[in-house]
Amino acid sequence: MHADLSRLTFRPELRYSAVVAQQGRVQLDADANEQTAIQLHQARTLAADLIGRHGGPLGAAGFRIEYKGGKHDIDTLHIHGGRYYVDGIAADADRPAPGTPVPDDNAADASDADQDTAAPPTHWTYWDQPDAYRDPERPGDRLPSPTQSPFVVYLNVWERSVNAAEDPALREVALGASMPDTAARVKVVWQVLPLSLAELAIEDTDPSRDAVRDAFEKWARNEAAATARLAARSERPDHADEDPCLVKPDARYRGTENQLYRVEVHAGGEAKDATFKWSRENGSVVFPVDELDGTWVRLASLGHDDKLDLDVGDLVEFTDTAYASRLEALPLLRVEELDLPGRGVRLSAEPGPGVGRLPHLHPFLRRWDHHEGPRRKGRKAALKGGAVPVAEGEWLPLEDGVEVYFAKDGTYRTGDHWLIPARTATGGVEWPRDPARRALLKGPAGIARHFAPLALVKGEEGAVDLRLAFAPLASGIPAADDATLAAEEQARSEEVAAEEASDGKSRTAAEAEAAVEGNE
Repeated sequence: MHADLSRLTFRPELRYSAVVAQQGRVQLDADANEQTAIQLHQARTLAADLIGRHGGPLGAAGFRIEYKGGKHDIDTLHIHGGRYYVDGIAADADRPAPGTPVPDDNAADASDADQDTAAPPTHWTYWDQPDAYRDPERPGDRLPSPTQSPFVVYLNVWERSVNAAEDPALREVALGASMPDTAARVKVVWQVLPLSLAELAIEDTDPSRDAVRDAFEKWARNEAAATARLAARSERPDHADEDPCLVKPDARYRGTENQLYRVEVHAGGEAKDATFKWSRENGSVVFPVDELDGTWVRLASLGHDDKLDLDVGDLVEFTDTAYASRLEALPLLRVEELDLPGRGVRLSAEPGPGVGRLPHLHPFLRRWDHHEGPRRKGRKAALKGGAVPVAEGEWLPLEDGVEVYFAKDGTYRTGDHWLIPARTATGGVEWPRDPARRALLKGPAGIARHFAPLALVKGEEGAVDLRLAFAPLASGIPAADDATLAAEEQARSEEVAAEEASDGKSRTAAEAEAAVEGNE
């Protein structure tokens, strides 16, 4: 997630079940975040074990799909409410009620006010689903034509971080505008998307449910598996002896502060097309945008200190909630000029026409900390779209001795990222190594993608439901049969007889004791 973190310490392979706080110790964000991660991992693992790869509650499963052909309008889907679980992650398709406003005092009567507040639809459509941000003007966003070939509708579930720039309600205004925001959030994103039979390698134009499900599972495994791998290390720079600010003489990482470096894929694809960007603050330095006028951007704030502000020459990503959810690479722009009194920033180019123009999508700038391609073989590689071209099979320097290495033959996906904690106390980065102290290659820390098939759309013939359902585990207590009831009655009779016999023995003993006393 893009958040101001010290590091992420959750490692499921160690099977830790809880984080235990100790008295008199420093409390770290990493400990609290690991406890949350442990609980989420346990809950989702249990749900996946009980439910399976995907499924919804019987009678209340969400994401039922209806195809609506556009005779006079564009084709769409109706996405009906309910819950559905994908790899243990709950996705909720219920549409929240918008609420009822107070009637206008100038309204003629109450009936006029009621007409103004028409009942909202009970379902989402393909075009207004909350996290996909489909655009009818984009041909690639439109649904395939089912008259040519049926297509599959599937559910894509993943998680992304949300901060106060994207959701201003997260900011506690009582702290004042000069204070930074507090905690960020992680959001479950669900997107209903189309998939052609050709992409599933299905040649039959009328495949069975099982054939589609089997082909989809194979496709989903390939899509979810990340093939890109990266390693990180810290090396002493060649000019380190000339720098008097080194933490200690043998330091390899020579930064003056602890950092959490984030290396993130910008443009995906094969290595020859892929690019990456990096941030020493885990990509958490963001600036809400108040207004866009050509290349000039007016910000809500220019930062809280010289570490978290903007300078001329910085590269920024101008984006909004829609593009953050679509995971599309936008050109990174250079800061050319600053207007400090007016909180203005002039960018090297005007942002694209489809991004940052709608206030309800909360446009913002995200700062990245690379400035040009790393020096390799005596030269510096030019940036590509403002990002650094991926070069596999060699160590690429970031800054202050931190280097990264991309393994060969990787396929890169926009948004996939690696986190590299750098520490001044050790003069190095925290990265797993083998016994020979060689850095180990790792897959990305995210984004984890999860997929489930929903329907096979056949146009006017309807949609074949591909969802799965599970019944509740709880059930009514069954009534006992006659034999069981007779046995219970016999047991009660024997118990009563035993109690009466015990009472008789007690009375006889008392009478005997009284007779003895009388004889005396």
